[in-house]
Amino acid sequence: MSNFDTIIKSDKPVLIDFFATWCGPCKMLGPILKEVKDSLGDRISIIKIDVDKNQQIASQYQVRGVPTMILFQNGKQLWRQSGVLNKEDIIKIILEKSN
Repeated sequence: MSNFDTIIKSDKPVLIDFFATWCGPCKMLGPILKEVKDSLGDRISIIKIDVDKNQQIASQYQVRGVPTMILFQNGKQLWRQSGVLNKEDIIKIILEKSN
């Protein structure tokens, strides 16, 4: 994840999904995020980060529970939430928070 800073500095919104392979709710969120990507297409990037394999980044962003989603654009954190949300809520938040 050496290019993480480059990824979050993108002009288009980047939704980071901090997850763990052993996490039940994380497994529920995966298909929901695929639907979000299918709906928004090129307007968003969605990146999944395994907290067990990327502890430094998880620690840097103070991810204490999984799943945690953080929305970035131009290097700025626009929104974050832990837990599972439905597709409509995630899309609404992305469209409201990004420009």
